[in-house]
Amino acid sequence: MARRINLSQFKSQLRKLEQQNKNAIRDVNREISKYNRNVKKAVNDYNREVRNYNSKVRANRQKIHRELNRLKNSNVSSRYTVYVKTVYSFNDAYERINEDWERAQLTPTQQEMLEYFEQENLNSLSLMNILTGNETDETYDSDDLQSSRLDELISISSDLDKRWRGALFSLNPVNPDAARHFCTSSREILNQIIETTAPDELVFEALPDCAKTERGNPTRRSKIKYLLTRKGLTGEAVEEFVEQDIKNIHELFRIFNDGTHGSAGKFEYTKLKAIKKRVEDGILFLIMVAK
Repeated sequence: MARRINLSQFKSQLRKLEQQNKNAIRDVNREISKYNRNVKKAVNDYNREVRNYNSKVRANRQKIHRELNRLKNSNVSSRYTVYVKTVYSFNDAYERINEDWERAQLTPTQQEMLEYFEQENLNSLSLMNILTGNETDETYDSDDLQSSRLDELISISSDLDKRWRGALFSLNPVNPDAARHFCTSSREILNQIIETTAPDELVFEALPDCAKTERGNPTRRSKIKYLLTRKGLTGEAVEEFVEQDIKNIHELFRIFNDGTHGSAGKFEYTKLKAIKKRVEDGILFLIMVAK
């Protein structure tokens, strides 16, 4: 049998229900407001990151443009004839990536790597200007020649880390063969990073139809493609960029190791620092590709 309630009790229960309803509406509105604030903050944070990223990209491209113009308006010594060709080829590879990626919605990995692409190209151009005696926007006065930023090299090989420390030890303005000694060790480091992180058997497994050398091993370009694919980066433009980057650094090594046409002799601090930055950042870039 239903319990009888009087009018006062009915009104009391009605007020209670109304209050519960108001509280529920208030809680919902509070959650909606909180959600909207979070969405707005996320959008603002994203837009700020995009603006910062775009600003950095514009600044880097402006630097590249200035360095390229300086180089084009200079007289390059005959000893650097082949090397400067690789500098221009490397810049062309960079421009092709810009054309390909400018029309695409970049992934976080592509955005991160694009900054490395820009820095690599900038290092190549600024080093060529320094070797030629031109002005450059890059500064090299604060870092010590023996300091290292390649902490991740030991994760690939402790032997390569030791070789890098030895290469830095030789990089001293009072050493007449500083550049030659440094580049000899650095060449092996670059080669071994590729061989260690892209062994033949894994490259063949992932790319059974890859290009091969006369000895039947995967070519360096095939190994680069394997590393890039593993990182989620595909396309001929990015493969060509990494290939041209390595060619450019190897040609730099050849200059300082060629007894006939090379640049043996003492180098001033600024030139040694520019050489170090070009090679060190090149090794760091290759480590990032191989991670």
